[in-house]
Amino acid sequence: MKDTGGYKGYGYATIVEVLCAALQGGGFLKQLNGMDSGNKAPILLSHFFIAIDIEEFTELAAFKTIAGNIMRELRTSKKAPGQDQIFTAGEKEWIAWQYRKIHGCPIPKTLQAQMIELRDRFDLNYSFDFEQ
Repeated sequence: MKDTGGYKGYGYATIVEVLCAALQGGGFLKQLNGMDSGNKAPILLSHFFIAIDIEEFTELAAFKTIAGNIMRELRTSKKAPGQDQIFTAGEKEWIAWQYRKIHGCPIPKTLQAQMIELRDRFDLNYSFDFEQ
């Protein structure tokens, strides 16, 4: 790994952990697994958001051009053996969103059964698309 620069995501993940947990007193690392001494426990999940006024640093058009060029160059990099595509941040989610706008959101069978059971228990007049 030293030849390729090592695993750089470790540092970024640590910063995200510090910003999300330390600034807000939230859970971190193993505390987010929903277990405490083998028992289910609430997850003290916290979030961090940042807003940056890009135009305080550079012109918006220049930012968009450079950011777009970075993404395009990443996508055209050499792929790992057996891989057909390189995805950039948020791209898989965007593809899923495009698919789900047309085909809907998949609902696991166990959740479908729970929804039907609740509907029937409370005698609701509702038909789910997944029942077809």
